[in-house]
Amino acid sequence: MLKRYKYKIHDGDIVAGTIVHVEKTGFLVEIGTNSSGYLPKEEVNIRIKKKNNSSLLMINSTRDFFLMTKNSCNEQYILSLKRLDYIRAWKRIKQLYLEDVIFNLKIYYINKGGIITYLEGIQGFIPKSHIFTKDKISDQKIIKNKKIKCKLLSLNEHKNQLILSNKSAKLISLKHKFKLGELIYGKVVMQKQYGIFLNIFDIKALLHVSEIEHKLQGNDQTFICPGQFVKVKIIYLNIEQGLVSVSVRNVKYRLNHHPQY
Repeated sequence: MLKRYKYKIHDGDIVAGTIVHVEKTGFLVEIGTNSSGYLPKEEVNIRIKKKNNSSLLMINSTRDFFLMTKNSCNEQYILSLKRLDYIRAWKRIKQLYLEDVIFNLKIYYINKGGIITYLEGIQGFIPKSHIFTKDKISDQKIIKNKKIKCKLLSLNEHKNQLILSNKSAKLISLKHKFKLGELIYGKVVMQKQYGIFLNIFDIKALLHVSEIEHKLQGNDQTFICPGQFVKVKIIYLNIEQGLVSVSVRNVKYRLNHHPQY
C-alpha cells in the first residue's frame, strides 16, 4: 500500500511511529518505510523520562516523532522527540502571547540581572527592571515563595528567547484599573535624585522631578517624607511595560496623612 501511494518522507516531517526495540543508546522505531527510524536517547523529550510518562516509550507504543535527517551510512532515519516538543511548545507560547495570559511560574534561578523561569519547557527571563518589589524584605519573599506572577513581554523563536514581566502582570491583574488623568493618592516609599517613587495599590509609580512644582522643591518638602501620602495625577501608563508615571502639577488638596480610599 505504501508503494502504491508513493509514500515518501523528508527531513523536518512529523511522522507516526511504533517503537519495536529498545537499545542502550536509543530506540528502533517502525515508521512505515523500508528503513526503520532510530531515536537516540539524547533526543528523548525530558518530560518523557519521568516515570509517569515512561509508558510512552515502551515496546509497541505509538506516537509522533520529528524526522531530523537520514544516516547516509545505514540509510536509517534519525528521529527526535525534543525537537517535536520544541515546535509544539512554541506554537502554544505564541497562542498564549496573543491571549495576554497571566502566568504563575516557578522560579528556577535568580541572578543579578533577574529571574530564570520556564514556560512550556522553554527558558524565560524576567529582567530585574520588570520585577515588582517594595523593599529588600519583598525581594527575599520572592525567593521563598518560589513562584512569580508574570506576563509574556516579547518572544523570539529563532533565538529561543522569552522575556517576561512581573510588573506588567501585576498591573493587569489589579482590581483597580488605572486611567490617564486620574487623580489618586500615593504613598511615598523612596526618593531618588531624579524623582520620587510612590506606592499606589501596590504599584510603584514615578513622580519625576520635572513633574514637581518648583515651590515644593524648596523648603517645604514634608510631603516627600517616606510614609506620607500625596495626591497625584496619572500622566503616563504603559501596561505592557508595567510603568506608571504621575505628576503633582496643578493638583490641589495634597495630603500628608493616610487618605480614605
